[in-house]
Parts: sequence; C-alpha cells; structure tokens
Amino acid sequence: MTGTKSMATETNAIAQKPVQWWMATKDYFEDLRAEMRRVTWPSWKQVRATTLVVIGAVFAFAAYFGIVDFLVGRGITKLFDTLTK
Repeated sequence: MTGTKSMATETNAIAQKPVQWWMATKDYFEDLRAEMRRVTWPSWKQVRATTLVVIGAVFAFAAYFGIVDFLVGRGITKLFDTLTK
C-alpha cells in the first residue's frame, strides 16, 4: 500500500510543479513592480551632470595611461638600446 500512496504523492507533486513555477514567477514580477515603484530616479539634470563627469574621467584616464605607456615604452627602448651596444 505504501508504494501506491508514494506513487500518488509523487504524481501529484509533479503535477503541481508547473503551477508552483507559475506562481513563483508571478510573485517575482509583482515584487519587482513594487520595488520599482520605490526607486528614486535621478532628474535629467543629474543624469547629464554625472554623464559628463564619467566622459571627462574616461578621457582623463585615457590621456594618463597614454602618457604612461609612451614613457614606459620609451624607457624600455632606451634600456634595450643601452644594453645591446
């Protein structure tokens, strides 16, 4: 008898999985919607200001690393030229 009961319980559990998945997905999106309502979005002025800061920082770092790369490359070239003479 226990084998039949176990089989019925297992069949019922398998049948419940799609329903559980659907409910879990639905709950997730409801929670997501509620959380998105609580988000404080930046103003357009703040977005522009921070975007300009990021773009400026990117160019500043690019210039810095370009100069460092040039100087290190030149130093290594001089070192190799000195050692190979």
